[in-house]
Amino acid sequence: MDRQQEFVLRTVEERDIRFIRLWFTDVLGTLKSVAIAPAELESAFSEGIGFDGSSIEGLTRVYEADMIAKPDPTTFQVLPWRGEHHGTARMFCDIQTPDGEPSMADSRTVLKRALAKGSEQGFTFYTHPEVEFYLFENPADPELPLVPVDTAGYFDHVPRGTAHDFRRAAISMLESMGISVEFSHHEAGPGQNEIDLRYADALTTADNIMTFRTVVKEVALEQGVFASFMPKPMVDQPGSGMHTHLSLFEGDRNAFHEPGAPLELSQVARSFIAGLLHHAAEITAVTNQFVNSYKRLWGGAEAPSFVCWGHNNRSALVRVPMYKPGKGNSSRIEYRALDSAANPYLAYAVLLAAGLKGVEQGYELPEGAEDDVWELTDSERRALGIEPLPQSLDGAIAVMERSELVAETLGEHVFDYVLRNKRQEWNEYRGQVTPYELRRFLRVL
Repeated sequence: MDRQQEFVLRTVEERDIRFIRLWFTDVLGTLKSVAIAPAELESAFSEGIGFDGSSIEGLTRVYEADMIAKPDPTTFQVLPWRGEHHGTARMFCDIQTPDGEPSMADSRTVLKRALAKGSEQGFTFYTHPEVEFYLFENPADPELPLVPVDTAGYFDHVPRGTAHDFRRAAISMLESMGISVEFSHHEAGPGQNEIDLRYADALTTADNIMTFRTVVKEVALEQGVFASFMPKPMVDQPGSGMHTHLSLFEGDRNAFHEPGAPLELSQVARSFIAGLLHHAAEITAVTNQFVNSYKRLWGGAEAPSFVCWGHNNRSALVRVPMYKPGKGNSSRIEYRALDSAANPYLAYAVLLAAGLKGVEQGYELPEGAEDDVWELTDSERRALGIEPLPQSLDGAIAVMERSELVAETLGEHVFDYVLRNKRQEWNEYRGQVTPYELRRFLRVL
């Protein structure tokens, strides 16, 4: 037993933890959980906990049903909303087959595999997500129109506003679990909020995002409202994205930074951006996995609809922010298409794979777009070589189906499942209007 496992066992005893929840994520990004008693913890560390994998979305087929959840002791945290007395803690799990091999259908394993490929090239992948979500009044009838908790806008300060108290409670809870928050504020839509998590390696960030969603939902329940990460819950208001800042480090050195270069971007950074642009259409069914996602991408309000990059251009798919010129560790890029409802493990895996492909192959970065891309005409965009992102889930699936990069990154099992599931979703919901989608998705997302 290693030191981290010993720490968990000691903490469980000292803090009177009565339940340990083992968390993992299915292919669609839904959090799954099983609770064990403290007496089972040592066995869980050594042998894992068996469960029926065929009942989990995309995990395994019926005739391969037996799976093992192996807790990662480095992710141990006490759940503050369960109280101090007879408390509850959680750990994320890696999913294995009965013979101890990593499950190829486990989202966390997919990201670990992509990170290992980056590590072989000397890179550590860091991410910093800006997570947007809506707060709505809790209606007695889900068929009634959505009512945001306020009518405020971007950065508005609302005296005694519901969102202030909500963000404070959510951030306090996140910080108590060791998840650092950098910023929080009201976003542009009524009842829309943003909380930005601090930079971390991509696996830690993905775990933190899954915890973040749970915390936000728990605080909403406590305060008598409900929170939604749905990409476009209201047709006439901005959608909710998860703009994510990305960087590669080689040891302690930021591989994206080069003093004196244009925008202080190294050749690695420029090729990484080129990789993201080149493969953007292929990865969109992963980063934007719902029918409703495309109502956000093509709904205006600074949503990135076209494949281009630019400095400080919020209409571009990839933006190069420069908040702190000359500070090497701050050099990064921002990918703006991600939904707040994406599976973060799979999304970060394909983003890293696309960027690394650009670095490996030495992709050339095209000229940046500094004009508002939405304001350009179709002919002007064509003249600049700016292509649109897929305009529907069906279009995104068609492009992804031909992608060797996505197939290799996700693995055969996950790739095939995503294609089947998203085709089914498209066939089931195409042509339906947002209120119909709300009944299907709002309570889930």
